[in-house]
Amino acid sequence: MFETTIRFKPRSEWPSGKTQDQLIDEMNAALTIPGLANLWVQPIRNRIDMLSTGIKSPVGIKIAGPDLKVIEKIGEQVEATVKAVPGTRSAYAERVRGGRYVEVRIDRVRAARFGLSLADVQQVVALAIGGENVGETIEGLQRFPINMRYPRELRDSVDKLRVLPIVTEAGATTTLGAVADLVVTDGPPQLRSENARLNGWVYVDISGRDLGSYVAQAQKLVSQRVELPPGYSITWSGQFEYLERAARKLQLVVPFTLVIIFVLLYLTFGSFGSAALIMARYRSHWSVVSGCCSCWATTSRSPPPSASSR
Repeated sequence: MFETTIRFKPRSEWPSGKTQDQLIDEMNAALTIPGLANLWVQPIRNRIDMLSTGIKSPVGIKIAGPDLKVIEKIGEQVEATVKAVPGTRSAYAERVRGGRYVEVRIDRVRAARFGLSLADVQQVVALAIGGENVGETIEGLQRFPINMRYPRELRDSVDKLRVLPIVTEAGATTTLGAVADLVVTDGPPQLRSENARLNGWVYVDISGRDLGSYVAQAQKLVSQRVELPPGYSITWSGQFEYLERAARKLQLVVPFTLVIIFVLLYLTFGSFGSAALIMARYRSHWSVVSGCCSCWATTSRSPPPSASSR
């Protein structure tokens, strides 16, 4: 991930008839980098979203389950599905298996021939390749750790690691390749988890649509086209979480407000009938207000155009 902050010129210097959405669409079409997806978000809003939900885009989809291979496969299906939803500017599913690792598979029998135990070989690998702090140097007010390991020219390739020298307790010298097999394997570049479950995230940027109606249509399409195996789940996150929280609060606040208004009317007129008559007279207004809590997610306005590209 890398970030570019774009500073717009004054609107008086913009081309005639250009809007911020149109400028973003043109920049999005011009900036295409293989393996990356563009997200156009206001810088400050982006920081708030990342701190509160962890999602950098307006809409985020979290796929949880026990197997990273299945999570990645589901993520690719969700990515392809949401790209078909009108209003999708970009969609990108994390590739959770893009890492490359060197595995040291110790052979106990071969190690025993040299008088080495499993722990002895592991200690050599940890110290000689990974390094270990053996002390600390103090220079004025600064402290620096002293780390010991083999020089880089002896450990910068798998072939060199195979001939890495190991000295046994008896004084004999062997190599790491003589007591272990070294292979390069695929693995996750990072592990992401929530609620003790492995996660893969899909980032979605939208334009020209309000957030609520977009997510409603995307959820319907994903549920129809993406089949989840047992033990896997999909959670919609990002700015959409704010809409859900607001809708839940309105479901409590709006009825409570109407009750308070009715009590105030009763205290003013001293009659339940008069208070009920006034409430009934303006029932159309109450129905609009009370309906907000049920349709908030589908009538909310879309977030303001952005000035930052990720």
